Parts: sequence; structure tokens; C-alpha cells
Amino acid sequence: MTFPNKLKNNANVDLNKSYQIILNPIVTEKATKLSEFNKVVFAVSISSNKIEIKSAIEKIFSVKVSSVNIININGKKKKFKGILGKRNDLKKAIVTLEKGNSIDLSAGV
Repeated sequence: MTFPNKLKNNANVDLNKSYQIILNPIVTEKATKLSEFNKVVFAVSISSNKIEIKSAIEKIFSVKVSSVNIININGKKKKFKGILGKRNDLKKAIVTLEKGNSIDLSAGV
């Protein structure tokens, strides 16, 4: 007995949806060290999954993606001028590109 994979149905993401999934690249010291291993780090929407992220990166940048790893970061609870508040939640995607593919993040600057 086989069950259909529901996630593969979302693999075809149009270009407008792609720009809603991929919010911005993350350029930190750790992210630049990962670029030596053909990896790029992006902030993505909280509701997106690995298959949607892979499809969006391939559509926007015209590259082949090998794998996608996701990090969910919960916002810290902080006090702002004595009032208890919470920072926004964040989801990061570490995208591993196949050999021969690269994304130049400094081209738009």
C-alpha cells in the first residue's frame, strides 16, 4: 500500500510566490564561511517548507539546489522600557548548491 506524497504537489511554485517565500539573504561572518562549501543562507517565510524553498531558489536564481536545511529561531522575550515584549520569530534556510552553481549576493549592491 503506497501513500501519495502531499509535499511534492507544492513543487511547482510560481515566481510571485517564490519572492514571498525567500525574504532576504543573510550575510554574516558564519554565512560567508559557509559559502566556501557552496552553501547560501536565506531568511524565509515561517510557513514555507523545504520543497517550496528549493523550488523558489531554483526559479529565482536559475541554479540547481542539492539540499535545503531549515533552522527555526523563536523570538526572545525581552523588556522594552519596562514593558514585556517578544521579538519576531525567524526561519533560516541553508541552501546547498550543486557543483558548478553559485549565487552572487553582492551583485545587487
